[in-house]
Amino acid sequence: MSDSSHEATADAPSGSQAQDGRGIGRLIRRPGSVAGLLAGIAGAAVALAFGEFVDGLVDSIPSLVVAVGEALVDYSPDWAVKLSIELFGEKDKAVLAIGIVGVSLIIGGLLGACAMAPRRRWVPFAGFAAFGVIGGWTAARNPMSPFVGSWVVALAAAALGYVTLRLLLRVAPARSPVPAEDQAPAESSVAAMPEAAPDAGRRAFLLGIGGAGVAAVGLVALGRGVRGPSAAETARAGIDLSAARPPPTTAAAGTAAAAEPTATTAAGPSVATQVAALDTLDEVAGISSYVTPNNDFYRIDTALTVPQVDPANWKLSFTGMVDNPYELTFDEILAMDLQEHVITLSCVSNRVGGSLVGNAVWTGVPLVDLLDRAGVQNGADQVVGRSVDDWTAGFPTEILRDGRNAVLAVGMNGEPLPTAHGFPARLVVAGLYGYVSAVKWVEEIHLTTWDGFDGYWVPRGWSKRGPMKTQSRIDVPGGGNRPVAGTETAIAGIAWAPTRGISAVEVRVDDGPWQRCELGEALGDESWVQWHLPWTPTAGTHSLQVRAIDGTGMTQPEGPKDVRPDGAEGWHRVAVRVDAA
Repeated sequence: MSDSSHEATADAPSGSQAQDGRGIGRLIRRPGSVAGLLAGIAGAAVALAFGEFVDGLVDSIPSLVVAVGEALVDYSPDWAVKLSIELFGEKDKAVLAIGIVGVSLIIGGLLGACAMAPRRRWVPFAGFAAFGVIGGWTAARNPMSPFVGSWVVALAAAALGYVTLRLLLRVAPARSPVPAEDQAPAESSVAAMPEAAPDAGRRAFLLGIGGAGVAAVGLVALGRGVRGPSAAETARAGIDLSAARPPPTTAAAGTAAAAEPTATTAAGPSVATQVAALDTLDEVAGISSYVTPNNDFYRIDTALTVPQVDPANWKLSFTGMVDNPYELTFDEILAMDLQEHVITLSCVSNRVGGSLVGNAVWTGVPLVDLLDRAGVQNGADQVVGRSVDDWTAGFPTEILRDGRNAVLAVGMNGEPLPTAHGFPARLVVAGLYGYVSAVKWVEEIHLTTWDGFDGYWVPRGWSKRGPMKTQSRIDVPGGGNRPVAGTETAIAGIAWAPTRGISAVEVRVDDGPWQRCELGEALGDESWVQWHLPWTPTAGTHSLQVRAIDGTGMTQPEGPKDVRPDGAEGWHRVAVRVDAA
C-alpha cells in the first residue's frame, strides 16, 4: 500500500513527508489515523462476534475464527504444525484461535487507518469484502457445513463490520478536509459533512467505540448463552453402554512376560472390575493412574472445534475393494457383541517424557469382524478411515489378523465416547500411532491398495507406517517436588510398548548402575505398565534416567531421535534437587 512519489508530495503541505516513510508507518501518522485504527478494530471485532453468535445458534455453521483456523491447519507447512504441537501441545488450538483474532483486529485497524487517507478510501471496502470471501470459503469447505448458509453468514459478518467502521468514521475526531477531486465517489457524502466541535466529536466517537465493543462482547455472550446441548451431547447422555455390554474378552494378566488374554464366561467380571482387582501402583503419589480419566486423556487432532455428530443421522460406510459394500447405523452397532479392551494410545508428536499418551478401556466391535462382513478383496492391503471432517488415516490390512486388537470403539472407560474423543464412533488400533490409525468421528472405512492412497499426514512428511515405539517416562519425583535427603522416596512412572508389552524397566541415578524396578500389573501387552523404585537420596542435585525392555527382550533405543517422521526415541532424564535434612 505504498504511495508513488507524486502522491507523497501532493498529499502534504510541506516536504516533511519525505521523511515520514511509506506504508503502515505513514498511515498511522496521518491526522485522525488513531481514530481510524480504533474504528477498524471495532469493525473487525463486531464482524468476528457476529460469526460467534451464529455459531451459537446453528451447530453446523462454524464461527469465522474456527473456519479460518481449520483452513490454516490444513494448508500450513508441516514444520509449522509440528512446531505448534511441540510448543503448545493440547493448547495449540487455543493459541491459534487467539492468534487469528489478534491478526484480524490488527488488519481491521489498518483498514480503518486507510479510510483516513485520501485516495485509499476504497481499501476498507475491499478489505472487508476479502474478509467475507475468505470466511465464506473456509466455512463452506467444511463438509459438515451448509454451503449457502456458510457464505451468507460470512458475507453478512463482513458487511456488518464494514458498516460499523463507516458509522464510527462519521463521528471520528481530527478529520482533515479533503479536496473534492481526491474524494472517492462513495465517500463524498461523508467528507462533506461539517466538522463537529472537537469535544463533542471526541465524545461521540468514544461512545461509538464503546458501543461497538459492548455489541461485540454481547454477541459473543449471547451466542454462548443460546447454545444449548448439541444433538450429539443430548444423544450421548441417553446411552447406557452397561446395558448392552456383553462379557469381556480379556482377563487380568501380569506384565508382558506373563500376559496372555483369556476368554471369560457369561458371568465373567467387566474389565472395570478386573482393573480394580489389579495390583497397580496408583497409590504412589504423583504416578499416572493405570487408567487415564476421560477428562485427562490427551487430544491432538486437526479440528479446532469438536464435531457434533448426531448419531440419529450418522452412518458408517464400508466402501472400496470389498465384495459387499454396506452401511451401519449407530443403533445397529450398539446391538452387536461389544467387547472391552485396555489399549494405550500415543501421538507420534509425543516427545521423550511427554504427556501425549493415555491408557483407556475401549468398548466396541472388532474391526476384522466388520470387514469380514464386507468381504475384503485380494489386493486390498490398506484400510483407510475417514472422519466426518474429511481427516484420513490408513494402515496395513494384514495387521488386523496378527492377534492385536483393532476396534470400532463406541465407549471409553465405561461410558459413551466423549464428543472430544470421537462420538459416536472411532477407530482404536493397538500398537499404531494415532496419525495412521485413530480416526475419530469416523464415517467411512475404505479398502484400497497400499500405494493407492496416502492418509492426511503422509504427504506432509510423516512415515506411512507408524508402529508405536517402546517408551518410558519418569513421573515422580518432578514438578517442583523436592525430596529430603535420607528419606525414602519413590522414583516412579510408566512404560509402554504395544503390542509387545513391557518385561522390565530400569533406572539409574547419576549415571550409576542400572537398577530393576518393580512393575505393576496390566491387562495385556497393549496396555502401559506402571513402575516404581524406592530411593533414599543424598542432598544435592541428581540426574535420574529410565529405559524399558519390551516383551521381546529389546531395550528401548537410547536416542536421541526427533519425533519426525515416525516417533521420538531416547531415554527420559530428569534433574532432581534434594534438600538437606
